[in-house]
Amino acid sequence: MPHANKQLDRSLGTAGVLFLTLSITTPASSLFVIVPGSLQIAGTGALLALAIAGVVCLATALIYAELSSAFPVAGGEYVMVGQTLGPAAGFMMLGVNACNNLLFPPVAALGIASVASTVLPGLPPVPVAVAVLLASMLVGILNIRFNALVTGAFLAAEVAAVLVILALGMAAPVRDVLPLVLHPVAPASGGLIPASAANIGLATSVAIFALNGYGAAVYFGEEMLGAPQRIARAILLALVGALLLEAVPIVAALASAPDLDAFLSAEDPFGTFVRLRGGASLNLWVAIGIVVAIVNAVIACILANGRFFYATARDRSWGRPLDAWLAAIHPRFGSPARATLASGAIGIAACFLPLRLLLLLSGTGLIAIYAGLALATIAGRRTHRTRHAPYRMPLHPIPATATLLVLGTVAWLNALDPEEGRPALFATLAQLLLSALYYALVLRRRGWTAQVQPAP
Repeated sequence: MPHANKQLDRSLGTAGVLFLTLSITTPASSLFVIVPGSLQIAGTGALLALAIAGVVCLATALIYAELSSAFPVAGGEYVMVGQTLGPAAGFMMLGVNACNNLLFPPVAALGIASVASTVLPGLPPVPVAVAVLLASMLVGILNIRFNALVTGAFLAAEVAAVLVILALGMAAPVRDVLPLVLHPVAPASGGLIPASAANIGLATSVAIFALNGYGAAVYFGEEMLGAPQRIARAILLALVGALLLEAVPIVAALASAPDLDAFLSAEDPFGTFVRLRGGASLNLWVAIGIVVAIVNAVIACILANGRFFYATARDRSWGRPLDAWLAAIHPRFGSPARATLASGAIGIAACFLPLRLLLLLSGTGLIAIYAGLALATIAGRRTHRTRHAPYRMPLHPIPATATLLVLGTVAWLNALDPEEGRPALFATLAQLLLSALYYALVLRRRGWTAQVQPAP
């Protein structure tokens, strides 16, 4: 049986953490599932949107790199915020993180049946999602080095799917992409029209979400050898990898799509592109690669969730019996087995909720998380709480200030949308409020704080 008097197994190098982090970022599935929405909104302006998002995400990645270098703790963002802005702010971050972390695996798993329809039409979404989550949960309790190898192998299949698009695009280009970037066009009912700045702005929000995931490296910080010195590199490499694996195939497809209007307005533009250029058999293998990518993302997210909830229990967040149970480490695998199983079980239960509700409950959590980290970086510098960090971001406080300005704009754009954006903002505000109340009524009198474990 697992027991609680042992730390996580510190055995990962930079490559292992990078494999796990890129698996969570999952650039190939972002390309097939998220990027089409950006193309429909902004057309060829999606490339400009991705470039802007890349700059924004670079600023955020620098923030993650400095804070992760100072606090390479399995709890991730809530520890960073708690150590710099105080325990109340730290637990508010914990609440938002808990909702976002728990809901991503079921949302991703529920989408597998739709993506796999090319391979096996008519798959039932909920049973498939439950099966994937159950298998991922059982794999997730194993040793972290084994899981790094598994996700690395799956990541290779994901990269192969992206390289297929790149090869097909380079083989027979029919247009120059540069004019389409300098003078972007978007699909409309009457054909292609100039893409507006507003459309490019909305597509930028989609692109930021598509690139997200590079900061997940911190969840594996307590299992990384020399984490304070090495984790910043893993975060920045994960962002660069995601950006290249998403941007380059878009350029290749735009250069080679036989009908640009049809490509930009298609529900599955890259699948259609592969089918037209490479045939049905090649498209089948690419579809399999995308399904593998999503499954890989679910596995990596459940691994991260297990470590997150292990840290919250170690910090005595939920009450003594539950904390002791969740903080147990498996004696053979060195993993937070019970926390992993618990987070996976919650994900399985969430599969039976409406997908729209899950997306609503996810809210605009990224806005709150990124804003909290930007403020944490500024506060950490002013109070010298992060002065021990081996990695120090360049041009401070420009990355943090720029991140806050962009996040304010994104929040404003969401507030203008009464159907999805505004309810999502309210959901995130509710998470923050409930977390603040729980801290004030329960945890403050216990002297709760986000703990930092010493790193060798």
